[in-house]
This record gives sequence, C-alpha cells and structure tokens, in this order.
Amino acid sequence: MKIIILSNGSGNYTTKRLKEEARARGHEVRVISYNKCYMTVEKSMPIVYYKGEPLTGYDAIIPRIAQSYTRYGSSVVRQFEMQNVYTTASSIAINRSRDKLRTYQLLAKADVGIPKTVLARETANFEDVISLVGKTPLIIKVARGTHGNGVVLAETPKAAKAVMQAFFVEGVNFFVQEFIKEASGTDIRALVVGSKVVASVKRQSLDDDFRSNTHQGGVGTIIKLTPDEEKTAIKAARTMGLSICGVDMMRSDRGPLVLEVNSSASLKTPELITGRNVAAKVIEYVELNAKRRNKKDKIGA
Repeated sequence: MKIIILSNGSGNYTTKRLKEEARARGHEVRVISYNKCYMTVEKSMPIVYYKGEPLTGYDAIIPRIAQSYTRYGSSVVRQFEMQNVYTTASSIAINRSRDKLRTYQLLAKADVGIPKTVLARETANFEDVISLVGKTPLIIKVARGTHGNGVVLAETPKAAKAVMQAFFVEGVNFFVQEFIKEASGTDIRALVVGSKVVASVKRQSLDDDFRSNTHQGGVGTIIKLTPDEEKTAIKAARTMGLSICGVDMMRSDRGPLVLEVNSSASLKTPELITGRNVAAKVIEYVELNAKRRNKKDKIGA
C-alpha cells in the first residue's frame, strides 16, 4: 500500500514509529508536512499538492494534526477524503474532538461519564457558575488549552472568582469543572485502535501539581483497566467517531469519567511504559480497513 503520514514533525516519536512499522510491513510510506500542502478545488478534481507534486494514487493517510493547525490540517484531510482515500481520522472527527464543549456534549448524550462542567465566557455571575459546579476546590480551564496548559486549580470561591474575572476581561471561553479529589492527581490514558484498548497507562502528577499530563512532568506507569473503564474508553472513541485515539479518564467514586478524546494521541509513553508495539496495531488496522474501502469502491464502480 501507499501511505501518507500527515505530520509537521518528521522527527516526532509517534511519526517515526508509524513510518518504521509501515515500512517493516512492506508499505510505501511518506511523511508529508500538511501545513506546506496546498489544494485545488475544481469540479471532479480534488487534488492536494506538496512542493509542486500532486499527491494522488495513495491508499491511506494517517493524520497527525496539531491543535494549533486544526482548521488547515483538517481541510487537507477533507481533500483526501474527496479523493476517497482512507483516513484513520475523518476531518469531521478531528474538528469534533478539538472542540471540548462539543466533546462533552456528545459524551454526555451518549451516557458516558464526564466531570460536571459549566462553560462560560462573558458573564459576571461568577457565584452562580460556582454553585452550578458544586463547591470548591474546582478546576478552571481555557476551552482550547492543550498538554495541561491553561488549567488552574481554585481552592476557594474567592480564588475561583479571581481566575474567572481574568478570563472574563480577556474574553476567553473557559470551563469550570468539578475537582475529583479521589483521583489524587492521577488519570488514565487508554489508546483505542478499532474496538479494542491496545495499551493503557496511569499518569501521576509530581509534587503538588494536580495535573497528571506527562507534558507537565507527570510520570506514567502501566495499569490494568477495569471492565467498566475499558468499555468507557471504547464507547467514548465510538461516540466521537474516532477509530484510533487516546481516551483520558479519571477514576471517581461514581466510575470512570472521561476528560478528553485525543485524535492525535502520542504513542511514546504507552509504548515505552507497556512495551507493546502500538504502532504495529495501528498499521494493521490501516491495512485491513483501507483494503476494505478499496474493495468496496471497486465493487461500486
């Protein structure tokens, strides 16, 4: 097969591993920087160009779209979709997963556990927002933050009000979310491929930092999911329309609570901690589904 990995970081761990595994299985694979692509929109000719070359005749793409390039990156993915090229993450699913409010709305509708959350922007009724969440301490986060950035733990109502006032002045969308004390600064990253969890790690914050994200210095350890946690991760992925993704969860007294569904989850920590070849699982999934897509297209032609 001819595969494109859409990634701006050719030296990135995940990109390199996917490329290695694809080549090891006999595929022709290229890493293409999607922000350097350009496209022609013309009747019956949806073509993506890269450095003057039309990118045609490919069987599959694996999008690794960064948060800051979501809009343009998903447009490139959409152009490949117009060519009927198989993609591990649709443009719609990528955009959906990057909108945290939409993510929470979809998960809640699908009866997937999430922390109690209030979205706000230009409101001065801070006391009402706090009361809707419950009580302090609580989490306040920027609606489009990543890697644990833009997240604050407010210990008191006064502190919470001060943070919300700051966001109010800046005109920033923000979430106010219940603090799950029993999670004790840990969360779980479950990597889903198809209808299975292929690797899972527990991420523990260091010192007194409540954020367990490894980008904030958290450490990962291998963990065995409970049947409920595994079911929740798979259901969350399905709800978001993502066949390959990372699902972040917290353990709570009322069961697993999903924090995020990541359409471009890193393979680094799960592979290094668990010793599992997750990249191979991804390529196997691409092989199976791209072949199904091509066979279906030929039958319909």
